Amino acid sequence: MAEKKSSGDFISSIWDFFASVQLAIVTLCTISLVSIVGTILPQKEAAEWYIQKFGPALSRFIDLFHLNDMFGAVWFKALLSLLSANLIICSIDRFPGVWKQVTADMTKTPAKRLFAMKRSTTWTASASLEIAKDQSTRYLSGKGWKIKAGETEEGILLCSRKGAWTRLGVFFVHGSILVILVGAIIGATLGFKGTVSILEGEGIGKIRSNDTGAFINLGFEVRCDGFNIDYYSNGMPKEYRSDLTILENGKEILHKAVKVNSPLTYKGITFYQSSYQAYKDSLISITDKETGKEKTFMVPFQKELPWKEEGLRFGVINNKSTGEKITQLKIWFADPSGPPSIFWMDAGNRVTIERGRKHYLFLGEQLYSTGLQVAKDPGVWWVYTGCVLILFGLFVTFFTSHRRIWLLLTEQGGKTSIYMAGSTNKNKIGFDKTFYELGENLKNLKP
Repeated sequence: MAEKKSSGDFISSIWDFFASVQLAIVTLCTISLVSIVGTILPQKEAAEWYIQKFGPALSRFIDLFHLNDMFGAVWFKALLSLLSANLIICSIDRFPGVWKQVTADMTKTPAKRLFAMKRSTTWTASASLEIAKDQSTRYLSGKGWKIKAGETEEGILLCSRKGAWTRLGVFFVHGSILVILVGAIIGATLGFKGTVSILEGEGIGKIRSNDTGAFINLGFEVRCDGFNIDYYSNGMPKEYRSDLTILENGKEILHKAVKVNSPLTYKGITFYQSSYQAYKDSLISITDKETGKEKTFMVPFQKELPWKEEGLRFGVINNKSTGEKITQLKIWFADPSGPPSIFWMDAGNRVTIERGRKHYLFLGEQLYSTGLQVAKDPGVWWVYTGCVLILFGLFVTFFTSHRRIWLLLTEQGGKTSIYMAGSTNKNKIGFDKTFYELGENLKNLKP
């Protein structure tokens, strides 16, 4: 009858499973593959879109495994949790052994182990033991090898190491991945993404969430003071810019011109220029040149609008355009002094209107609304920190090494027999060159 496994064996097997490198490789490969699928397959589209694009059968498969919102799916989060558990347990399991190598007292290394090392050389110096010790110590210290000396049964043991801490590089990599995952969790939990459209001259204090559709209060107001767009000669848009102002309690806090790849960030919330909407309506600014009074109006196309305080009536009765860009406006303008004035003007230019003894400065331009993507990600600096750490950890892991050398000095009839051994955990060819160069120079030292 087979012997029943104890609970300790079961726990040990579970620990070994989560500490295995094979699990890390399989998990990372799986996450990479499904992430490619999630990148190629459009996410969070309406169900009808997937049916139209892939057909009913495949769309049901996509919905069943939440491939339409893969990065928010329970199974994808489970993969990330498995990777996190693997990294933590793997690090805990291996760290004591690595730390022991980092902090080991090299003067306690048995001579038997030194004699078994493949990388070694030996010679006899004509100097006494103390003189050979001092010469070797001075030379190696001058080359950056900090010497530690110890007494052994065989004689004096000089030893030194470089880059012992580089064995910890892999733990920097493990830790950085965990930091990135923490940043992603913070961003997903406390952050949001949304969109908003703001007419010129107007402001908003909340946005609509892309994920839930609910409105999110920003805690301040964003006003679009103006929208400017440049067009190519064929009427296609070339570059556009929104002039935004942040207001708190009615007080203007910050002004910034927002373009594509030049966002505005305030209190951790970033506004990106993403789109715009051109209207047939117009923005009309009128200034009484005698009194200096000025007012701006949003004027619907072919609708009359009054400025009651000044006794004015006006409107845009026609326009000319190239593509979506309105190039000219036909203005109707009246006051009590006589028949209305009707004239064409270039959009965006100022003209002077004479009405009896009154003179008005008139500016007419096309009305736009700016489309902004709004995002808050409080975990972004965790992610940036993790990326820096992972680059540092990868550099340490792959491009640095832990190098050690020992010199065993034994007195033999007024002379000194020197046995030199060395080891490295990486870049063995590079260390061989250094090791044998040090050995040759030590052999040639004169007493």
